[in-house]
Amino acid sequence: MQELINSFPRRHKILLAATLMFLCLLVLWPAEQATAQRNTEALVVANYQQLAIGQVYPLPLTLSPSDETLEQEFTETHQVVIKSGDNLADIFKRVGQPQKTMLEIARSNTLAKKFTKLIPGKYLTFETDSQDNLVSLRYEENPLSTVVAQRLEDGNYETIIEAKDKETKSTYFEGEIKSSFWNAGVDAGLNENLIMNFTNIFQWDVDFALDIREGDKFYALVERIYIEGEFVGYGDILAAEFINQDEAFKAVRFEDGRYYTDNGDSMQKAFLRAPVNFKYISSNFTNRRFHPVQKRYKAHRGVDYAARTGTPVVAAGDGKVIRSSYDKYNGHHVFIEHGGGITTKYIHFSKRKVKRGQKVRQGQLIGLVGQTGLAAGPHLHYEFLVNGVHRNPRTVSLPKANPIPAADKERFLTYAEQRMQQLAHNKQLLLAMR
Repeated sequence: MQELINSFPRRHKILLAATLMFLCLLVLWPAEQATAQRNTEALVVANYQQLAIGQVYPLPLTLSPSDETLEQEFTETHQVVIKSGDNLADIFKRVGQPQKTMLEIARSNTLAKKFTKLIPGKYLTFETDSQDNLVSLRYEENPLSTVVAQRLEDGNYETIIEAKDKETKSTYFEGEIKSSFWNAGVDAGLNENLIMNFTNIFQWDVDFALDIREGDKFYALVERIYIEGEFVGYGDILAAEFINQDEAFKAVRFEDGRYYTDNGDSMQKAFLRAPVNFKYISSNFTNRRFHPVQKRYKAHRGVDYAARTGTPVVAAGDGKVIRSSYDKYNGHHVFIEHGGGITTKYIHFSKRKVKRGQKVRQGQLIGLVGQTGLAAGPHLHYEFLVNGVHRNPRTVSLPKANPIPAADKERFLTYAEQRMQQLAHNKQLLLAMR
């Protein structure tokens, strides 16, 4: 054999040696473990043992008790925008999910009723398996709370609320009026909601059209809201001060959600200073005014709020409508009788929204600005009478609403003092930085 091998050419010897070495490796080297993965979730594992040259036999892998199957369900999610007028049945039909599933979710428990209060513009998130069966349904009703209907192992659904962690901090704003409160608020960094909330707090004490003067100042402590560590926006105004024509008005928000002065009186009064969202005021209260239509001087015992036709007008206080009519002088008009001998009159409407004998609440819509009757342009003429005598709506002393309950007053006064000190401290810090 040795002589036979020696007689081979050198090239053949090398090829024969390589072949023998490869066969030895096949006998001695075990086969590598083979794995395959389907959809990143299904895993199949096989182990191999070399029994003879060229023959490989698979040996089954022993599974642990927790691995009952080798394949897990594939799931996918998609969002659906809630349209105006949509209900849960409409959306399920639109996405091709069975009404039976929708009913099972709706009947899962009392929390499922939240799926009946869908807000247009928000989303429903559907999670389905590989057979398009619904695994879960999610609805974020607000940044802190998500309603989740999830399928259980028995195939039934359970609805739960997923709550996120909320943290609040206080931040400080201040500003000085140069042209209007709106512009001053924007310059100070307040957003639209905060500007409107500020005016709502002081609307019973200050007419933000007539009473505002250049040099007036405002200060506010505002909630800064974080959800799971991320800033999401501003919350309530915690404490505020408005200095109007050298008179200071202070307000503190208590745990009941209402605002009180720092000594516990309610900021809310029985009457609003201004019953309309106005563009500007064209004429103030005076005993002598040149009438633009009648072309003569006469007493003007009210305030004219010039605004676009259709601007909403609200009741200045609770009361009963004693007149809702039309004549050539007043045009469409509404008179409301309140307690304590007080009557308010609203004149030159384009449309009336209440009827004679109807009871109304403060802030309720009663009509729309117009220019009916003797009116040179669209505006509301507003009058305030006490025992039949005209009084200036801007300056008349308004009846107070109920103060803070006596049982809460001591605790409130302590809390209010802390808030006002915090407000004053921020003023001093900002002043020192200038």
